Amino acid sequence: MIKCMLPLVIGLSVCSVTLAQDMPATAQSTASATQTTTVATWTARPPAGALSEDAIEGAIASAGYKEVKGVKFKDGVWRGKAQGGNKTWPKLAVGPVNGRVYPADAPSKLNKDEVKAKLAAADYQNVKDVKFDDGLWSAEAKTAQGSDINLLVDPNDGSVVAKSHD
Repeated sequence: MIKCMLPLVIGLSVCSVTLAQDMPATAQSTASATQTTTVATWTARPPAGALSEDAIEGAIASAGYKEVKGVKFKDGVWRGKAQGGNKTWPKLAVGPVNGRVYPADAPSKLNKDEVKAKLAAADYQNVKDVKFDDGLWSAEAKTAQGSDINLLVDPNDGSVVAKSHD
């Protein structure tokens, strides 16, 4: 009888050790009920079709700024500082594809409700958390397919400048 039970005991021991190991992170998140927070996952690189860093600096110069400092792709747009006509160094955001320059201190031509309406017309749903900051509107929404998305919106015409999926 011991000879018959020995393989069974060994098999159960191996199975219990295997099951006791940590589950992968993806399995843990679906297996346990935890509270999650929304975090924007902007890509670290400009999107396909984006302008180069040199072209972005050229767009800033074309917008009337002189010397440009610290241009980096961050949070869906190119960001940096440039010397304006009055010797100040305002923060700027530049659309990665359209090359438009958005000074952080410039006012918006659109209000919050107009931005929401523009995004709804562009087929975004459940538009919320619409805020104007650093020269661009930001908003959270759902795509027509139901995916969560974060948007940066042009303050002049309501077009989407950058988007990031949650």
